Order: sequence, then structure tokens, then C-alpha cells
Amino acid sequence: MKYCPKIIFALSFLIASVVLAGNNTLYAQGQKKIIQLSGIILGEDSVSGIPGVHIYVPKAGRGTTSNRVGYFSLPVLEGDELVVSAIGYEKQYFRVPDYDKDNLTIIIELVSDTTYLETVEIMPFPTEEIFKEALVALNLPVDKGITSDSYNEDLLALMLRTTPYDGALNYRYSQDLWAQTQANRFGPAPNPFLNPFNWANFFKSLKRKKKR
Repeated sequence: MKYCPKIIFALSFLIASVVLAGNNTLYAQGQKKIIQLSGIILGEDSVSGIPGVHIYVPKAGRGTTSNRVGYFSLPVLEGDELVVSAIGYEKQYFRVPDYDKDNLTIIIELVSDTTYLETVEIMPFPTEEIFKEALVALNLPVDKGITSDSYNEDLLALMLRTTPYDGALNYRYSQDLWAQTQANRFGPAPNPFLNPFNWANFFKSLKRKKKR
């Protein structure tokens, strides 16, 4: 009895399809269902959502953050444990239930994490005299204000040499350099040692120092 090659090929293809379908069914039964989890993060007394809340699946190593209106969305598996955390709020935990649909929407309400500080007692002074005695015992330096020592020329010269430029002075200095560069583009730069007025000012300063 002879069989047609086309019939043999069709039977082989049918058997292979049935075997592969059975394997895929068994493989799918061993996997957890993927669910698109979405939700809104709310506070205790807030109508709008809380932004910047972290929704994290520790075992899977994945997560997301709520947007500016408190909305989030991420794919999860059935049975996943989620950690919801934000600064100033207590951590919340959520377990993805067995769900017959491919998407799930939830609302999570966070509770404020209040930190209580120790009580500080302020002890006032019973009388003004006791307050003055305590203030004198501190031995605080007394500001004498502006005196003649503040106008010492050597001190002012030292302050002028050591005080750094602020933003305005740096800008003025850079603009002066730029203007000088533009002025000297078409000729040699002037030499201050060849300026007679500079020499005159130098000799006058020497005479003033000798008089002292």
C-alpha cells in the first residue's frame, strides 16, 4: 500500500503542531501571569497625588516613580511583593493578587512619618541682675567700632593687595583688558617706564616716605 507524499507531510505537520501546542500549554501553566499594574499615590489629607514616590519590586529588581500627579504604571507578576516609599512617609507594602485580567488599578494611601524630638526646656533668668552677671561671665569681645587704627595706610594697602575681586571688579578688569587690546591692535603697546608722569609720581611718593 502506497501513501502519497503530500498526505505523509500533512500528517507529520499536524502531529508536530499538536506536540508543540501541548508543550506551550504546559510551559505557560508553569509561568506566572503578567499584569500591568497602575495606580495613584495619595496622602492622608491630600486630594491630589504625591509625586516622586518609588514603587519597587525587590525580587525582580525593577520599579518606577510616580509622576507629578501621583500616577504610576509598571508590569508585574502575580504574587510580586511591592515596596512603596517616599521621603516623609512610612513605607507601604502591596502584594499583587491572582487576577483574571491583564491590568489592575489600585489606590495607595501613604501615612506621614512623624519624627518627635526631645523636649527642650528654656530656663529664663529670674532677675535682671542675674542675667547681667551671666552675660559678663561670658567675657564676650566688645566691638569698639571704627577707630583711627582702622584707617592705617599700611593696613589698608595690605587689604587692597589681598582682597580678591568680586564679580563687578572682575568684569571691569576684563573689559579694560579688552579695550586696551583693541587700542593696541595697530601699534606697539605703550611702556609705562617711558611715561614721565609715572616717574614724577614715583619720586613724589619717595619724598613723602622720607618726611615720615
